[in-house]
Amino acid sequence: MAKSKTQFSCNACGNVTNKWSGRCDACGEWNTIAEDTPLSSGPSNATLGSAKGRSVPLTDLRTEETPPPRTMSGLDELDRVLGGGLVPSSAILVGGDPGIGKSTLLLQAAASFASKGLKTIYVSGEEASAQVRMRAQRLGLTQAPVQLAAETNLRDILTTLETEKPALAIIDSIQTMWADSVGSAPGSVSQVRAAAHELTSFAKRKGMAVILVGHVTKDGQIAGPRVVEHMVDTVLYFEGERGHQFRILRAVKNRFGPADEIGVFEMTGKGLAEVLNPSALFLSERGQPSPGSVVFAGIEGTRPVLTEMQALVAPSPHSQPRRTVVGWDSGRLAMILAVLEARCGIPFTGLDVYLNVAGGMKITEPAADLAVAAALLSAREDAALPADTVVFGEISLSGALRPVGQTENRLKEAQKLGFTTAIAPKGGKAQVGAGMKLTRVADLTAFVGDVFGAG
Repeated sequence: MAKSKTQFSCNACGNVTNKWSGRCDACGEWNTIAEDTPLSSGPSNATLGSAKGRSVPLTDLRTEETPPPRTMSGLDELDRVLGGGLVPSSAILVGGDPGIGKSTLLLQAAASFASKGLKTIYVSGEEASAQVRMRAQRLGLTQAPVQLAAETNLRDILTTLETEKPALAIIDSIQTMWADSVGSAPGSVSQVRAAAHELTSFAKRKGMAVILVGHVTKDGQIAGPRVVEHMVDTVLYFEGERGHQFRILRAVKNRFGPADEIGVFEMTGKGLAEVLNPSALFLSERGQPSPGSVVFAGIEGTRPVLTEMQALVAPSPHSQPRRTVVGWDSGRLAMILAVLEARCGIPFTGLDVYLNVAGGMKITEPAADLAVAAALLSAREDAALPADTVVFGEISLSGALRPVGQTENRLKEAQKLGFTTAIAPKGGKAQVGAGMKLTRVADLTAFVGDVFGAG
């Protein structure tokens, strides 16, 4: 048997090399190279030319495939994020901050799938079976036909799954799994990659769906090599703020459905409750109109969601004014402040700027630019916008406003919640329902003049 060679892999991107270095050549990160054990020796490069493999069957693009069958869990928000239900032989990775509710969500999902007739096994590597039963008792799920196991040995887990033949296996978490064929501690790059590879391959071979729980780093990324996210079919992030009861399940990768889809839950004393109308929940605590408060009509995945953008502008006691952002991109805030000053002549020099997305929501789409600019101007001028107004639109560096997609869906959601006025960029075609007034604005200078009476 040929002696296995020592290999090294990058903790950030999973790039494999035969020597250690301080900086990864693939992704450029520093101090992320660690010693690794290859998953299998395989044929050497010297024998690849002489060894002959089998011929692989080929098909064309006209081959018709039956859509994969799906099993609905009964949790509409979870089924929405999965793309319409659970697909057999799929591998799903769920990440989130500690204590955000990942185990609670997956225990509720396991009980829901088990009640639909799917044989479900829940394997916990972080808690004892008694602790999982205590959580199930608190959630009222003690009668659910879910089988439990507390184990970290990957070989024993795979043997159990092969014997029991479940339709769904939940592994909580992948960082606690230990493969005895890899000579490193649980949670290391090689262990996480080996465990994810073995579980994903097993799921594909046996027709079993597997859900893996992944820890996240301080940067919010799933810990371990990025190759794990490439192995699985779906990557979900469970987001939320500790101080808010809202939790958002967001799909960032999905081979069986749309990416960037979200499901909204509310943390209660009896577990996670579905939120069928997120817009009403995010705006439930909004009182009388106040300076710096603007409602943004956004799109998350395929659903329209209305959220409140809050801004505060105050004189800075420091030589370097503060720019603090929660729930939005700080770089985009700096861009909008620069456009307001360069194109509209409205400076924010010497002023502290605070921006917050109410309810713990995180917004990434550029359509929020105009709502942010409106909130900043409202706070600076101490002038509140009418309570029945929603704002959306993208701002370019020239100060022009660009139209955004799904305008009709945004307007319908706003009208459903009682809003009667919308401010949006010119361009695009959208049918406005009766009772809704749509104001089209060409550029940021016109917006400032029309709404705030300045320019």
